[in-house]
Parts: sequence; structure tokens; C-alpha cells
Amino acid sequence: MTTWLRPLMRPGDADERRAAILAWMIVLQALCALFFIGDVLADLRAGDNDGPTHLWLEGGVALVLCTGLGVLIYELRQLLLRMERVTTGLRAARGEMAEVIEGFFADWGLTPAERDVALMILKGLDNDSIATVRGRAAGTVRAQSAAIYAKAGVDGRTQFLSLFMEELLVDPE
Repeated sequence: MTTWLRPLMRPGDADERRAAILAWMIVLQALCALFFIGDVLADLRAGDNDGPTHLWLEGGVALVLCTGLGVLIYELRQLLLRMERVTTGLRAARGEMAEVIEGFFADWGLTPAERDVALMILKGLDNDSIATVRGRAAGTVRAQSAAIYAKAGVDGRTQFLSLFMEELLVDPE
């Protein structure tokens, strides 16, 4: 495969790959339809006497190709709209989750230092990594983590994380 085709054929995401394939199919099908339409027009101009069956067959093929083009264009448009909705939904979910997290932190009355530690816990950092990032002793981070868990009413990191997972998985209805 040539180098310039790789970025077009391997966008990475399944929906993006599907959209790229549909776009290529549209281009190829449009070229085929133009060929058959051009051939029918050339046959009509030249007055070829291959019979009406030949013209009807090529005209029918051109019509089917054009109908298929319409369907492919519709499908591509629907796919792009769905991708946009999913992207918008993910952005909204990220924003709403930030608000949910801040709401929990405010309800629990976390100090600014505890908020920092809690966010790092949510991001998956362990106590030693948090201590390194914050420039504090590991014991200080352990004490802050224990205070966060107590204020949240949970027994440890796993239950703390599950509070937020429940919020993500809750059905809005």
C-alpha cells in the first residue's frame, strides 16, 4: 500500500475507519456511475445499433449505481452524525462528572490538600506516587487518604472509587 493511502485507510477508531471506507466506496461508485452514464450518452450520440437492450441495461446499471450512491451518502451522513453525538455526549459526561466529583468533595468537606489527593486517587495513582507528585511524605498522603475515606464513609480505595463508578453507571431515567 502506498504511503499516502495509509492515513486515509487506517484512521484508528472503528467508526472513523467505517466512515473512511464508506467515503471510498462513494467515490468508486460515483466513478462507475459516471462511466456508465457517459457510455449510454456516447452510444446515443453515435447511434450505435447494438439494440435497445444494451442501452436499457447500461442505463439500468447507472440508475442502480446512482441509487446506491444516495444510500451510501445517507449512511455516511448518519454515521458522522452519530459520531458527533457520541463525542458530544462524552464531552458532556466528562464535564458532568467533574461537577459530580466537586459536589462530593464539597459535601464531604475536603480540604484543598485532601481534594488534590482524592483527585489523584481517582486518577489511579498510589500513595507513593501521590507523595512524589505533591512533594510530601508517603505517611502524610496515607493520613490524608484515611481522612478522605472516613469523610466519604468508605473503608478504602476500592469503595471510594466505586462511589464514582456508580455515578457514571447510573441510569438517568
